[in-house]
Amino acid sequence: MQIRKARYLTLATLVAGPLLLGGCAGLNAGRDFISGITDYVMGDDDNADPPAALQEYTPELQLETVWKESVGTGADEKYLKLIPAVADGTVYAADYKGHLQARNAASGNLAWETDTEYSFSAGPGLGVNTVVMGTNTGEVIGFDRASGEQRWKTDVPSEVQATPVVSRGTVIIRTTDGKILALRESDGGLVWTSEHSVPALSIRGAGTPIIIEGNVIAGAANGKLQALQLNDGKAVWEATIAIPSGRSEVERLVDLDADPAASRGAIYVASFTGGASSVSEIDGDVLWRNEAVSSYTGLSLDYRYIYISDTQGDVWQLDQRSGASLWKQKDLHNRRLTAPVAYQSYVVVGDFEGYVHWLSVTDGRQLARIQVSKAAIEAKPVVVDDTVYIYAKDGTLAALKAR
Repeated sequence: MQIRKARYLTLATLVAGPLLLGGCAGLNAGRDFISGITDYVMGDDDNADPPAALQEYTPELQLETVWKESVGTGADEKYLKLIPAVADGTVYAADYKGHLQARNAASGNLAWETDTEYSFSAGPGLGVNTVVMGTNTGEVIGFDRASGEQRWKTDVPSEVQATPVVSRGTVIIRTTDGKILALRESDGGLVWTSEHSVPALSIRGAGTPIIIEGNVIAGAANGKLQALQLNDGKAVWEATIAIPSGRSEVERLVDLDADPAASRGAIYVASFTGGASSVSEIDGDVLWRNEAVSSYTGLSLDYRYIYISDTQGDVWQLDQRSGASLWKQKDLHNRRLTAPVAYQSYVVVGDFEGYVHWLSVTDGRQLARIQVSKAAIEAKPVVVDDTVYIYAKDGTLAALKAR
C-alpha cells in the first residue's frame, strides 16, 4: 500500500514494507494506524508495533499443495491489483512486466503465455472471450482467452488500479484520477465515463467494482459508495460510508479500497478509517455500521457471516444481518494479512512472509498453515470449488487444498 498526493507521495516502505504500526481497536484503529505513519515519517518510530511472531500449535487439518508454478516476476515490491482469475477450468495470472499466462486449474500445466511490453497494474478481468488487463501508464488491453493474442488496446486517462470487471459485453475500469469507464468487450471502444472527486491525499489502490442487477457498485477515496447504471453510467444512488474527520489530510483518509461484496439485497463495504457498513442494493440506505472494524485489504462472505482483515492485521467475523462482532483473531496481528476468504468451513488468509493460514469459522482459532513462498502475499486468495489459489509477490502461483 502507498499513499498518493497529486504527484505520488510514496510511503510504501512503511506501510507495505517490513513495518506496520498499530494502535487500539475500534473506530480509532485506523486513525492510530495513521498516527503511526505520521510518527514514522517524522522520525519517531520508537512505538512501532512489530508483526506478531508465529506461535506453535497443534494442526487440526492437513494441507496439500496440489501444484506450484511461477508467473514471471509477480508484482515485485509494487502494490498492484494483480489477482489470479479462474474460470472454466483455467487460471489466468500476470506479472507487472507484461507477462500473461493461462494454466490448467487442476494440474497447473501451461496452456499459453504471452509476453508484452506493457506494465500491468491490475487484472486479469475475464469476459466471455476476453482477458482484460490494465496498466500503470493508462492502457486497457484485451487478450483472446483461448490463445492469449492481443485483440485490442484502449488508452484511458490514468493508471488502472482496480481489477477490470466484465459483464454483459461491457468492461468496467477504475482509474487513479477518480474515473469509472465502460468499454466494449468486443473492441475496447468507450461506452461511457463517470467521475468523482479525489481527495488531495488518498491510499494507493482502489476497490474492484461489483455488478448487481445491471448496476455498477463502486467505492471511492472520498468515503462514498455509488451505484451507476451499467448500460449508460447514469447515477442510481450514492451513500456516504465514511466521513473525513481530523485536522490533517492524513487523519482524514477514508478510502473505500476494500472490494465490496453483496448478498441477499445488501452490499457490504469497509473504509480505511470509517469502519464496516452494510447498505441496501436498491437505494443505498445504510442498514448498519460497525465502527470497530476498518480495512483497506478487503472482506468476504459466506452464507451468514462477513470476514474482514482490519488495518492492524486482525481477522474479524461479523454477522451479516446486524454487523455485530462475533469473534476476533489477534494471533496474526500486524502480519500484513490479505483479505480473508471463506473456504468450506474455514477462513483463509495470506501474510507478509508467504504463509497461508487456515482459521476456524467457529471461533477464529488457527487450524493449519503452509508457506508457499518467502515473498509477501498481498493478492486476495481465490477459491473455486475445493481449491484455494494463492499468488505471491515473487510470482509464485500455488493451488492448495485442505484434507
